Amino acid sequence: MILKGLGVIVTGGSTGIGKAVAHSCLLVGADVLICARDSDLLKTAKAELAGAGPGRLLTEEVDVSNAADVERLIGSACKHLGNFGAVVNAAGVLGPIGELDEIAVEDWIRVLKINLIGTMLVSRSVLPHFRKRGGGKILTFSGGGGASPRPRFSAYAASKAAVVRFTENLAQELSGTNIFVNAVAPGAVNTRMLDETIAAGPEKAGEAAFKDALQQRSDGGASAGRSAALCVKLLSPEADGLTGKLLSAVWDPWESVADWKDQAMQNDVYTLRRIVPSDRGLKF
Repeated sequence: MILKGLGVIVTGGSTGIGKAVAHSCLLVGADVLICARDSDLLKTAKAELAGAGPGRLLTEEVDVSNAADVERLIGSACKHLGNFGAVVNAAGVLGPIGELDEIAVEDWIRVLKINLIGTMLVSRSVLPHFRKRGGGKILTFSGGGGASPRPRFSAYAASKAAVVRFTENLAQELSGTNIFVNAVAPGAVNTRMLDETIAAGPEKAGEAAFKDALQQRSDGGASAGRSAALCVKLLSPEADGLTGKLLSAVWDPWESVADWKDQAMQNDVYTLRRIVPSDRGLKF
């Protein structure tokens, strides 16, 4: 019960990784408010998550790219969640697949509105409440293309890289406030985004990406439960003090975060940084 009594918002909590995060938080005692745009999916998720833990489960129909919706969401959490002290920004879309000059500009911009602007709006709106209560936790999500190029998925990749740098920036702005901000890289989880990649075919996704997607579906992909467990760990007191970091649910030793968090905060590990020639033994 490491999150017993903690109130947590999970955006995008009706499906995929977001729903897995909500489930894991409920299991360890948190009160959880999940939100999404689709009311039918919210009803289904609420039924599936009911009784997962001792905490309360609430739902709210919200478009995170809409500022008025976000303000209503935060107000509802402040009113109904009790010890509301954490936000997990799991809402996200894959968006258009294909070469840049072949996709609609409006579709490209929509991805940034949901993935980046949505994360910003939720994080920004919760700050006055967290400052008043003396602290809080904000988690964001990176994704494929967040730390390396992902051709033909440019809107998604650009949005996720921006989310990581936003996370680092906000963490530094909030230094000394007891509000901690970190990003999670979930790995290649089999979600609806995988289905969309396969449906796009090799003509739009590219031969390599399409082949990788088929292999991922066959192998089962990374576990959504690993990402959810990492989120629980970061929301727990064990990770207090760790902020501005990008942690991989698949590759990084986050289970032992309490042992190395102080050392990590003294350098730039788990962050996005530029590589210069000397880093690779070059002299130009």
